[in-house]
Amino acid sequence: MTGAGLDTATLVLLALFGLLAGVGITAVGPGGVLATVGLFVLTGLSPAQVAGTAIVTHVATGLLGTAAYVRSGELRELRTRRTAWVLAGAAVLGTPLGVLANTVVSGRAFGLLLGFFVALVGALLWYRERRAAPTGAAYPPARVTAPLGFGVAVASGVFGVGGPMLTVPLLVALRMPVLAALAVAQAQSVVIATAGTLGYVAHGAVDWPLAALVGVPELAGVLIGWRLARALPSRTLKTGLVVALFALAPYLALYGG
Repeated sequence: MTGAGLDTATLVLLALFGLLAGVGITAVGPGGVLATVGLFVLTGLSPAQVAGTAIVTHVATGLLGTAAYVRSGELRELRTRRTAWVLAGAAVLGTPLGVLANTVVSGRAFGLLLGFFVALVGALLWYRERRAAPTGAAYPPARVTAPLGFGVAVASGVFGVGGPMLTVPLLVALRMPVLAALAVAQAQSVVIATAGTLGYVAHGAVDWPLAALVGVPELAGVLIGWRLARALPSRTLKTGLVVALFALAPYLALYGG
């Protein structure tokens, strides 16, 4: 099924998913997965079409999110920029592998695996918050961020997410400041989304009308989320991150099953 075969209520819901995804992208990181969730549960598209259509929307949101964090200063700091470059370089290698892997994923496995990844990341962040109280900012070295970025890029290529869904909680668990983690994840997302878009276009797996329907409100949400991220305290953002991840995981797993 394509956008032309959907009723008005479904189209409105997809646009709402896009808006909420944009808010979550810049406010708490994993929100971008809502674009994938909406397309998966509402459209009847194949896993490749879901991922391809969703990942297209993250090109523009990644660019806008990156510009927002440059403006607010997070991406002007040398340590933050270095981390962003390492993650982006790893994404060039990892994303095409994720696109290829998607071609062998069934609809059932798509939902189950996505739910698993979301739950895993939420559990990791919850554990780190419970077990350790950060005494200061920590920027993980390239030997840690490079494989992390590669793994995130593979998963992002499979599911059509931009990267912040996994990158932000993992970096926060490594004690990177939340705003810095959100900023580098936006830069990484540009590379993941661009490489993923090229891969899925080559497979003919992008529904452009639906990408526009989800992507335009998603852009508006990115600006709203950026303001929320700067207005809320760090602990609130971390709590919101955990809640969002655990709320998404069981739904995806049950739907996928």
